[in-house]
Amino acid sequence: MATNSLPSAIGDYEDWPEYVRASAATPASEAAESPLASVLRPPARDADPRVTFGRERVLDGVRISPLTWQLGYGPPTAAHFLRPEKSRGPLPAVLLMHCHSGNKWLGAERLVDLGAEDSPEARALRSSMYEGQAIANLLAARGFAVLAHDTFAWGSRRFRLDPTPARTARHLHGWQARWQADGIEATEEMVYNAAAADHENTVAKVAGLLGTSFAGMVAHDDLAALDVLRGLPDVDPERIGTLGASGGGGRAMMLASLSGHVRAHLVCCMMATFDSLLPAYLDGHSWLMYTPGIWALSDWPLIPLHAPAPQAMHVQFAAHDRLFPLDGMREADALLQAHRSERLRYSSSWFDSDHAMTRAMQHEAADFLAASL
Repeated sequence: MATNSLPSAIGDYEDWPEYVRASAATPASEAAESPLASVLRPPARDADPRVTFGRERVLDGVRISPLTWQLGYGPPTAAHFLRPEKSRGPLPAVLLMHCHSGNKWLGAERLVDLGAEDSPEARALRSSMYEGQAIANLLAARGFAVLAHDTFAWGSRRFRLDPTPARTARHLHGWQARWQADGIEATEEMVYNAAAADHENTVAKVAGLLGTSFAGMVAHDDLAALDVLRGLPDVDPERIGTLGASGGGGRAMMLASLSGHVRAHLVCCMMATFDSLLPAYLDGHSWLMYTPGIWALSDWPLIPLHAPAPQAMHVQFAAHDRLFPLDGMREADALLQAHRSERLRYSSSWFDSDHAMTRAMQHEAADFLAASL
C-alpha cells in the first residue's frame, strides 16, 4: 500500500479492507441468505470471537460483568453482561442496542448503570435520551440476561481521529471557531463527536468502496454480539430478543431481519416511511438508515417482512418526535398493521413525548419482551 504524509482516513482500522476482501472466501452465514443482506452486504466472519470476562460486580441485585472480544479487524469490542443476582439460567436474553445520538465517543455504557464507575458523560447522555434510567439494569432486574455492546464506530470500536483526516479537520475547525466565539471550552468528548459526525461520511464511502455499507458493518458487529450472547452463561439461546431507541431501534430491526435467532424485537423512536422523510427530514438521520439501494428492496417499516423466522415486533412512537414527521409515523404504523400475520406479530404504542426512550417506554419494553420470550 502506498504511503504518504497524510493522516489515515480510517485510524485504527487499517486492517479493515483486507478483512472485507478475505471475507469473500468465507462460507456464507445464515444472515447472508436474507434479502436484506444483499443490500447491506455485511462481511462474513470466519469464527466466533473468544470472549474475555472482567471483574464481576453486583449493584442493586444485578450482576454486571465487563466483557471484551476481538473481531477480525479494528480495535477490541467492549461490552457489559448483566443478570439477576439470584437467578440462574436458562434465562430469556436481550441484545441491547445503543442509540446513535451523535455521540460516538460513548458506546453501550450509556445503557448501563455502573455505580461508582459510571462516567459523567454516560450519565449525561442517559439523562437526555433515557430519562436518567439505565435500561440494561432495568431489564436484568426484571429477569433477563442482557448484553450491551459497542458496535462498529462507537465507544471501544470508534475510529482514531487524531491526527484528524483532512476533510474532517476542516469540518472540525468550523466547530472550534464557533466554540471560541461562544466562550465554550470544548471537552475531548465534544471534539471527538464533532469530528465523528463528518467522518461518518468518510466511513460510508470506504465501506461502499469495499463492497459493503456503513449499516452492513454495524450489522456485522451486531451479528457477532448475538453469537456471543447465545453462548454466554445462563442464557437460553432459543429465547433472544433485541431492542433499541433511535438508531439502536433501527439496528434491532435490522438484526431481527437478518437472523433467525431473534424471536422478538422492539423499535423505539425510529419508524416512518421513506417517502415522508424526503426532503425535509433527510439530514436528521445517519448512514444507518440510508444504505444505497435499501428503498428498492423495501420501505423502512416493511424491512421485517424479510426476516428469516417468525417473530413479534413492537414499535413505540413519540407523537412529538422532532426527527420524524407525524404523518410518516402514522403511515408506517398503518402499513405494519396491514401486514400483521403469524410471521410478523406486530403491535405498537404511542407516547406524548419527543425523541427519547422515557422510563414509561422502557417499562413497556420489558413487558413486551417478557410476554414474547
